[in-house]
Amino acid sequence: MNAVGTPRSERTAAVLGIALGVSFSVCFVTGLYSHVLQDPHGWFAAFPRPAGLFRFTQGLHIATGLATVPLLLAKLWVVFPKLFTWPPFESFAHAVERLMILPLVGGSLFLLLSGVNNINLSYPYAFSFRPAHYAAAWITVGALVVHIVAKFSITRGALARRAATGGVTEGERIAPGGLNRRGFLASAFGTAGIVTIFTLGQTVRPLSRLALLAPRRPDTGPQGFPVNRTAASVHLEHVDLTAYRLTVGGRGARKTLELTYDELRAFEQHEATLPIACVEGWSASRRWRGVRVRDLLMAAGARPDASASVVSMQTSTLYRSSNLTHAVAHDPDTLLALEVDGRILHADHGFPCRLIAPNRPGVEQTKWVTHVEVR
Repeated sequence: MNAVGTPRSERTAAVLGIALGVSFSVCFVTGLYSHVLQDPHGWFAAFPRPAGLFRFTQGLHIATGLATVPLLLAKLWVVFPKLFTWPPFESFAHAVERLMILPLVGGSLFLLLSGVNNINLSYPYAFSFRPAHYAAAWITVGALVVHIVAKFSITRGALARRAATGGVTEGERIAPGGLNRRGFLASAFGTAGIVTIFTLGQTVRPLSRLALLAPRRPDTGPQGFPVNRTAASVHLEHVDLTAYRLTVGGRGARKTLELTYDELRAFEQHEATLPIACVEGWSASRRWRGVRVRDLLMAAGARPDASASVVSMQTSTLYRSSNLTHAVAHDPDTLLALEVDGRILHADHGFPCRLIAPNRPGVEQTKWVTHVEVR
């Protein structure tokens, strides 16, 4: 039996369990939103407003996920001895709850480790990250729901005992030569807070100087912000503008346009301040200038209800095209951008033109655009 005052108490486990329940819920909801934006289902249609919603939700997803790491490790340390109690279960309900520990713990560790690898663009495994992460999230959350239901009365009782004793319980007295519960919880939550502060700067501009743990600094890269896929990686460092054509057409249009780069620049140009927000968590707001997609659709005689798909000239099939719902395609700030912050696009940012649209993951902001398919 643990000595009085050690951190391995029911109340410690309850407090950490509540914190993990909140953090996993936030990660699940924000991650689900990110997933359907990149892989929409029939019930979901992407919407362009508010323009910075994805920037907020994905930044929150990454920050919360990283803060969860020390909390999960602390919880596992607290409950570790209980995993080996004998007999292993006392009833059928208890057996189900114990069996759910495997997908809960295994899924949690997989989500956090694979997520950390993803934000560092490290993939030391053969499977695709996004579908595996998505499937594991559902399994883990299902096991979490079962765990919450099974532990609800225990958690409520552990918290109620503190109130009944006037705010100071036996478990909070310092054990000789050991760390008390308050100190342990302060260390766990303090570490989570430090990780958050030193990472959140990749999304929150006022904290950018503190982004010491962020794998990307939002102010570093060609033209002052990062890239994940360079022009060299897809062999598009030098685009021959004499041969370049942007085609706009398809079954939803009455005619097909073939525009040279100069003709594209001759279209009415519009400016919009929009974030480029990456699924790895970093984001940066920039002033973009280019042609409204809706103006191109109108010039091609598109139907009023038309949607569109934007296609890159890159040969790699990964994120080569991006679908635009009717609402996104006709939003006044959805552009085929030719400039950023008053300068011609750098090759790494998609020269000669790239898609930039509000409330959209960076991987869906297609670069090196050569075709707009009207549907």
